[in-house]
Amino acid sequence: MPTTRNTSYKVHVQHTDQSEVDSVNIEDGAMLHTSDALYMGHQGSNVIVYPQGGTTQLGWARYDDTVYTSSNKLSLLNGVEAVVPNNAGNVVKSHSSIDFYNSATQKILGVNENDVYVFTLAFKAQAPNANQTYLEYNLEGSGQISRVSGTMAFPKGNNVEHQESMVMQYYTDSTFVEDGVQLKITSIGNGSSVWDIIYFIQRTQNGSLS
Repeated sequence: MPTTRNTSYKVHVQHTDQSEVDSVNIEDGAMLHTSDALYMGHQGSNVIVYPQGGTTQLGWARYDDTVYTSSNKLSLLNGVEAVVPNNAGNVVKSHSSIDFYNSATQKILGVNENDVYVFTLAFKAQAPNANQTYLEYNLEGSGQISRVSGTMAFPKGNNVEHQESMVMQYYTDSTFVEDGVQLKITSIGNGSSVWDIIYFIQRTQNGSLS
């Protein structure tokens, strides 16, 4: 029966906070740990080695807007493009170090080039002239990201609440990582209103490890 033994090697792991981890390139084989994770430098990347499953730095985050509610709906003017607002008043994350959205700039973020993300937009909407109104939405940026778009109609009728959930999948290029992108929406035909906006963003592939 095989036996195990303790090694004589000793490794000193420095404790720090997440902001420092994000601002440095850890030397290959060296380690830093925060209150949430253990990081090791590997081939130019800061890799999460604990908790288990964190080695690819995957995860999700949900951002709820708390400004535009049923008592304070966002009015969209006919033909006028607007950013889908989200103040991230309530946030839930799989790991505290994850950050896929900046509420100050209203921009969706990418970590590395060639990452893959699944973005879900959930919200409520209504239109006074439903059969003559529809919504167009898109991620605004350069290159392939400008093609991530869709359309929503109002089949339930005039001034009836519609609960919508729209799923978009995309990868990040260098411009996305450097600048981020915004989610835009336009009411076509007539004006409409939206509220109870939620961004749910899941990182499904780490481009630096692919």
